[in-house]
Amino acid sequence: MVRMKSLLDQIAAVWQSRALVIKLLTFASIGVVNTAIDVLVFTAAYKLLALPLIASNVLSWLVAVSASYAMNTKLTFGRETGGIFRSKDLVRFIGSGILGVILATTTLVILSHYTNIFAAKFLSIIGGFAVNFSMSHFVVFRPLRTTNET
Repeated sequence: MVRMKSLLDQIAAVWQSRALVIKLLTFASIGVVNTAIDVLVFTAAYKLLALPLIASNVLSWLVAVSASYAMNTKLTFGRETGGIFRSKDLVRFIGSGILGVILATTTLVILSHYTNIFAAKFLSIIGGFAVNFSMSHFVVFRPLRTTNET
């Protein structure tokens, strides 16, 4: 219960901070680049290679998540990471991304029955963005601890 209250206090403090807006905009800008990467790889896999829908989506996600980790480590969360790539951060980033890709793929599959594939893909990206930013900000790229805090 104490951890939950602490998490809620952190969320409240972050929402009141201007730094969050800057991070959100940077994350979104990187997301635009990653969306282009994702859609290009998805289109090539689905249309040119004739891979199944889910395989095409997972492949495009794997390529985009790699680029996203690199750019977010250096730009969005550079203050928290020192701009240094760390295997534990990458593992957490991929883990949080898996949650996002499950949500995005589920959204894609469900919406593909009601609209065209590319509209469904776009809407699935929006849902994935919300999950990925939240996980990146609160779980993956936590501030570095100083030696006094450890």
